[in-house]
Amino acid sequence: MDVQEGTISVDGYQVWYRRVGRGGIPLLLLHGGPGAGHDYLEPLEALAADRQIVFYDQLGCGRSDQPDDRSLWRLERFVAEVGTVRRALHLEQMHLLGQSWGGWLAIEYMLTHPHGVVSLVLASTSASIPQFVAEAARLKAALPPAIYHTMQRYEAAGDFHHPDYEAAVREFYKRHLCRLDPWPEPLRRTARNLTGNAVYETMGGPNEFIMSGNLQDWDRIERLSEITVPTLITVGRYDEITPTCAETMQRQLPHAAGAGLRAELPCGALGGDRALSPGGRRFPNPR
Repeated sequence: MDVQEGTISVDGYQVWYRRVGRGGIPLLLLHGGPGAGHDYLEPLEALAADRQIVFYDQLGCGRSDQPDDRSLWRLERFVAEVGTVRRALHLEQMHLLGQSWGGWLAIEYMLTHPHGVVSLVLASTSASIPQFVAEAARLKAALPPAIYHTMQRYEAAGDFHHPDYEAAVREFYKRHLCRLDPWPEPLRRTARNLTGNAVYETMGGPNEFIMSGNLQDWDRIERLSEITVPTLITVGRYDEITPTCAETMQRQLPHAAGAGLRAELPCGALGGDRALSPGGRRFPNPR
């Protein structure tokens, strides 16, 4: 299988990319976080039998440069970065997949009305951070009382690194991030990428329950109708970005496929090593 790795100059820094496979219309992947890196998306290399798959680590994480400049960690700069990566890799036509934060980035990018995006996949994501935060709070309140009250107590104190709090958060993640035990190695690498990551802390906050960063008010529900390409929405039944968020997007997007929204997958809508299309089928061959 053809594999190419390299770096792209972005805002004076180097952004790492990896291309796998050939033929068909390429699929560009936008990873989550922000700051998670591409690692947990590696199972999607299986799709390279049908098309070229393009991974990259966004500036500030993974194998890309990690400059000590918090002024860089802004949504509009990451949107521009997507365009820079496309031009550098000659992705005149492409499919676009965004997962979690990558879905927020994909939505924002699509609202610039770029040419050549054939289709969009929104995986385990939302169109509104306030809605996501409200849904995460609902899931948190459904935890066993001892775990929930531990989280509430340490969040009120602003102590996000106390061992008891971190243990409680891990219990939430076991239910709503990945139900596999142990976690797959790519996901463990992603968790390490996020530890102390300045991009995550600047744009999000200390964790997803306390969204205090510059993304906290982001909401594009009312603008989703501007995105007119065919769009596939995937979500796991137990995802922390819940089916309610997915259903909101489905109602607003004019060409969204929403079948199979509640698939029971062990690691969110990507399902570990299973890339699903509506109804549980694998992605169709590219045209």
